[in-house]
Order: sequence, then structure tokens, then C-alpha cells
Amino acid sequence: MRRRALLLIEGHRANGLLYAQAALRLGLHPITLAVDPTQYDYLAAESIEAIQVDTDNFDALVHVCIRLRSTYDIAGITGFAGRDESLYVTVAKLCRHFDLPGPNPASIERSGDKFTQRQFLAQAGVPVPAYRLAANAMEVERSAAEIGLPMILKPAEGSGSSGVRLCRDPDELAKHTTYLLDGKYPWRSAPKILVEEFAEGPFYEVATMENAVIAVGAADFDRPPHFVVCESMFPAPLTDEEHERIADVSLRCLRALGLGWGPANIELRWTKRGPVVVEVNPRLPGWTTPRLIQLAYGVDIINEHIKLVIGDECDLRARHSHTSAARFLVPDRDGILDCIEGASRAASVPGIVEVRFYIEPQTPIVRKDDDRDLIGHVIAASPSRTWTETILQRAMDLIDWSIIPLTHTGEQVQSGTTCLAAPMQEVSDKR
Repeated sequence: MRRRALLLIEGHRANGLLYAQAALRLGLHPITLAVDPTQYDYLAAESIEAIQVDTDNFDALVHVCIRLRSTYDIAGITGFAGRDESLYVTVAKLCRHFDLPGPNPASIERSGDKFTQRQFLAQAGVPVPAYRLAANAMEVERSAAEIGLPMILKPAEGSGSSGVRLCRDPDELAKHTTYLLDGKYPWRSAPKILVEEFAEGPFYEVATMENAVIAVGAADFDRPPHFVVCESMFPAPLTDEEHERIADVSLRCLRALGLGWGPANIELRWTKRGPVVVEVNPRLPGWTTPRLIQLAYGVDIINEHIKLVIGDECDLRARHSHTSAARFLVPDRDGILDCIEGASRAASVPGIVEVRFYIEPQTPIVRKDDDRDLIGHVIAASPSRTWTETILQRAMDLIDWSIIPLTHTGEQVQSGTTCLAAPMQEVSDKR
């Protein structure tokens, strides 16, 4: 009997290995198709099969899949979004082409374009911020005058908060408009800028699967005007009524966008008028969110997603009720990562589940003001929110890193380095 294979289009530095491991547990052979498999360190480290292919070329992917079918029984296909959602559209089209379970390509496409997404949500009566679409500086200025400051300026397509900025005054608006339009931002096509009202209030993220709300978490961000996450917690500290309202709005999003199959991730803020939807991502949430959900609820959403991908039924029932949280390590300056201390001490704190750094000592740090700025995380879990917060802070207090700043000429400053935080090794599942 031929081995059943799960094809993963591209990889993911946070969740790619988790998908491969879950596939193996389900008796599947994971195979990654990627433009450059070497960028995903876990593939070689775990001896995971990988094939180099142009993942932007649909016909090339189809050709590789046909070739693999001569050796394997392809049980399912899924993948990961890059800096935009276009790759996940390709995944959906591959599933349709080979008559495999998967999302509706049209639903993924309309969700990936933030302007189109806003239109569908607004037409369905889902509360969203006021918004306009702009293609040039004049249209940005006119839209900003209609919406008012402070406001958000961001690409209509993209992920990871890339190119997203809070503009609080005309100077910040002009500066970010110039950045987006004068060749510095890497557009895949003609510039499409979303000019958006700033929805002020606590931030929440909702993980859904198959028209069901699995988890509602809270998150906080590093210093404005950018949106680099610094902390995430599940479940969010909400009243029953607040949870019900957020869950209701989230399910309305899925219906409006036609996202009835598979996972989605809805981002909201609780404003003066209640929950307002900031964004709907038609895929599984990234970074530590799947791990936090598993620790808080006992639901492995990666495992259950793969079950859907291969045509099996998923089980989304919560097994327990704990509180999990992650604190991210975010540098506050550019420079060279230098001193690293306290990893083992932090990992030894009871209740700490994982301490992980994404980069090595002596790595240059050049901030991009999006999720690529994150250089590590610490995860804690316990039956109590108060205790989880306490042990997480205790671990963070034991972690130090220092950055050697650079002068304007690019030279290292040899004195006055700043201690901030940090371990370079990874310790996981130690509780």
C-alpha cells in the first residue's frame, strides 16, 4: 500500500514544524513544496521531505503534484500564507483541481483583499471601521480628511502588520504615504492603500473552525505607531455577554465572506460601540496562537485542521479550562544582538512551557516595524489567569539580552549597550 502524503505549500517558522509533526502523528508523510526549502530550518533538522518548486506558478505545482501521485496517495493539500494571502488562494485552487477537501478559492481571494473584505462585511451589517481605498497621495489626503485623524494607513493586501501604521497627525500621514508610494514598500501589483478609521479599544482575536468559535484571546502591541504584538493570552478576560457578542460578530463574518470550511482568524477591537472587526484572515492564526489554544482549551487546532484537509471529521471539544499566555521579545532599536543571559533560569520557573529565540547572537537587527521584528517568546500556562501572568513576568525578569547600537555611519557603538532580554536555546513542554 502506498504511503498517504500531506502536501504543505511553503513553510512557516512558527507553525511549519507543528504541521509536519501533527501529520506524522496522523500516519501521514509530510512533503513541503517551496521556492527555497533551505529557509525553513526545521525541514533539514527533522529530515522532512522537501521539493523545490516555484510556488507562484500554479502549473508548476500541478506538475509536481501529478509526479508525486505516482509514488504517494496524496491525502490532502494545505499551506501557509506569505506576506499576503495569494499563496493560500493557490492552495485552495490546488485542492479544487485535485478534487480534495479545501476552502473556496473565491472566498479566500475576497478575504485576502482588505478593501473587498470590508465591502462584504459592511454589506452584511458587520461593524467595521470607516474606510476608503486610495491609489495615490491625493486620494489618501482626501480620504483622510473625510475619515479624520488618528487613522490607519495600510496596504489593502498583506499580512503580519507589514506596512501598517497609525497616523496621528498630518506629518505622520504624509511620511507613511510617501513610504508606501515611493518605491520603498514591496508591492506585488499596483498600490492599493486602505485608509481606515482607528478603532480604539482592547484588541481581541478569535479562532474559528467549521463555523464554530473555538477560542477568544486578547493581545497587546508594542509601542505605536506600529502594530508589533508583544503579548497574547487565551482565553481573553471577558464577561459572558462580551464573549457572546464577539462570537456572534465573528460568525457573521464567516457567513458574509463564505468562509464555512476550515479555519479562520478574526481580529477585533472593543470600542465605544462594541466589537468592531479590524480584519478577517481566512486561515489558521500564526505564531504562538495554536500552541496557546491547545494549552488553554486542550484543542490542537493544527491537528484538527489536518483532519479536515484529509477528509476526516474534526473534534473541537474543549478538554480543560486553563489560561495560557505568551510574551514576545521585541527589540527597541537597530544594532547587533550581543549579550544573552538567563535562558535556563527562565525555563526552570514552574509553569513555563516554552522559551524560544528565533535568531542567534551577533545577528544584525534591522527593524521592519512588523511581525518580522519578533526575536523570541516565552509561553506560560496554569489553571489561573493571575498565576499565569505572575509566572510569565517572573520568567521574563530572568531573561536579559543586550543590543549594540549602530551609529549613523553603521559602526558599532562600543559602550552603552542596552540590556533588554533573552535565551537562544529552546525549552518546551517541560511542565
